[in-house]
Amino acid sequence: MRADLPVWRSMMFVPVTVAKFVATAADRGADAIILDLEDAVAPSEKPRARTLLAEAIPQVARRGADVLVRINRPWRMMLADLEAAVIPGVAALMLTKVDSAEQVEAVAEIVAELEQERGLAAGALRFVVLVETARGFFRLEQIARAHPRIVGISLGAEDFALSVGMLPEPEGLFYPKQQTVFAARAAGILPLGFVGTVADYKDQEAFRAIVRRSRRLGFLGASAIHPLQIPVLNEEFGPDPAEVARAERMLAAYEESLAQGIGAVAFEGAMIDIPVVERARQLVARARAIAAKRG
Repeated sequence: MRADLPVWRSMMFVPVTVAKFVATAADRGADAIILDLEDAVAPSEKPRARTLLAEAIPQVARRGADVLVRINRPWRMMLADLEAAVIPGVAALMLTKVDSAEQVEAVAEIVAELEQERGLAAGALRFVVLVETARGFFRLEQIARAHPRIVGISLGAEDFALSVGMLPEPEGLFYPKQQTVFAARAAGILPLGFVGTVADYKDQEAFRAIVRRSRRLGFLGASAIHPLQIPVLNEEFGPDPAEVARAERMLAAYEESLAQGIGAVAFEGAMIDIPVVERARQLVARARAIAAKRG
């Protein structure tokens, strides 16, 4: 995976038009806050929502969370959103209903123009792409590779299920969600989401089981619509301390064996090979990245 990727175990949606949610968002513990201009904002409120972004950004970022802005898909609304969202303090844009690489490229061109006009660092604004239609699903790999600004990709369960005429249940979502992981990994970007719907949060144990299973399938983080989901996402998408300690011991044993010219490595009663060691190396690196983000 690319070395420049952010650490986003949890990403909480916050409607920018609801002042009390904006005021408390930074205290919820999410790695990233998504200021929403899309589904959480009524059409009549969207013009006002855009004017609230600049004031909301420092509020939601005051404890170190990265700030994203989810923008609308219809092009006329998207253009207005981009004019409002390409401003200092925004780490990434969440592009919705992405169904082609060409769409991403067009948005990237507009963003580059706005960065230049506004004196922002060229290429600094990243993208998270949401694939939410059957059309987009069959272009996952091309979309994931569409532009260097992309750092993550997710399949929007609710909209995707509507697009294909099924219910957003784990059985139906398993295949398309797993394909999203494969596309992300092939492109070297973050696979975001879980095999279920973001609306499942009231049953905490059921939600935890879904997230834990999704991590085992390769996902690295996910979005949340309720503060109750944040601790679960942080815990389940964060390395277990015992696992990290074991991985560190494994790496030490492996390096010691290599230094002695021994290829076959015995570790705690089992033989380990290169894929196992590399998995341990990635686990330790992720743990260190999370610790660094926490400060």
